[in-house]
Amino acid sequence: MNALRAATLCLGLATLAGCGSGASPTAPGGAGADSVALVPDLTDLPLFPVDNWWNLDISSAPVDPGSAAFIDFVSGRTPGNPTATRSMHPDFGPPPFGMPYVVVGANQPLVPVTFSPYGSQSDAGAPGRPAGYPIPAIARTQAGYIEGAIAGGGSSGDRHLLIVDRSRRLLFETWATRWNSSAARWEAGSGATFDLSSNARRPDGWTSADAAGLAILPGLVRWDESVSGAAIGHAFRVTVRATNGSVWPASHVAGNTAGALPMGARLRLKPGVDLSGFTPQVQRIFQAMKTHGLIVADNGSDLFVSGTMDARWNNDVLNPAFASLTADDFEVVQLGWGAPTGARK
Repeated sequence: MNALRAATLCLGLATLAGCGSGASPTAPGGAGADSVALVPDLTDLPLFPVDNWWNLDISSAPVDPGSAAFIDFVSGRTPGNPTATRSMHPDFGPPPFGMPYVVVGANQPLVPVTFSPYGSQSDAGAPGRPAGYPIPAIARTQAGYIEGAIAGGGSSGDRHLLIVDRSRRLLFETWATRWNSSAARWEAGSGATFDLSSNARRPDGWTSADAAGLAILPGLVRWDESVSGAAIGHAFRVTVRATNGSVWPASHVAGNTAGALPMGARLRLKPGVDLSGFTPQVQRIFQAMKTHGLIVADNGSDLFVSGTMDARWNNDVLNPAFASLTADDFEVVQLGWGAPTGARK
């Protein structure tokens, strides 16, 4: 990113974080040791190894025998309404929609986070590092650093906070995040840290900052990838209204609704769906759904696909494009497909 592009991005993100306050976005790879960059370009930073579950090519994976029934469930079909459908929706866009992410420099101080109710399943710090999360102080007082676009996180909503320590290739994620000014401390419902060079999973039974126990950032639709000109090389995070158990790569269960997809299930856009009528940016996003799919990572609205909170998104383009796809344009890949030998499926 050149200086002009960085300045333009700063202006575009002014509604998120007040770029003139000392936390302006900085060039990827050239950030200083004490820098804080909001939604910078990450196309040169691999998020997990190429053989990680987020990055698997599932275009030739077998269809699950229960695919049709799962799609019926997602569509809301019942004996009384056998033709019900569900359309897809982009759960991202300009503020306040979507999730921001923050990239910090090597010298960003680590601060403690108090976790509840999932303290026993949360990480105190990253692998090989002291306890604490590198949360920039500006996130206490400036909107745009935490999902929901409220300074300090507020008191409602999922309030995910996603932080990358680029120099150490570490990812820090929290859920239900807030700055408790009266106690002068950061609090969150749960937190997880990941070594971006490793395929290590959460312990079975553990959540993360996401219900399925997976990392969030690698599954977001990001602006930088959508306009890069290159193919997007990973799956996207998707929600459904209810789930039933879990399969690899998920580690955590958050529902037991009969007929519903399990956490960790993967949907794939059918190969015959014609993408030629969409813009190149949307084509790139939808092609990733054919090649890498959508991983069920949380309970929420059916077929809501997660992406970044970024002022550059145009929902006048995204909303109708996503809405043109329905659950019937997808199939369910064989549950647990791609799991290493001996892994729980």
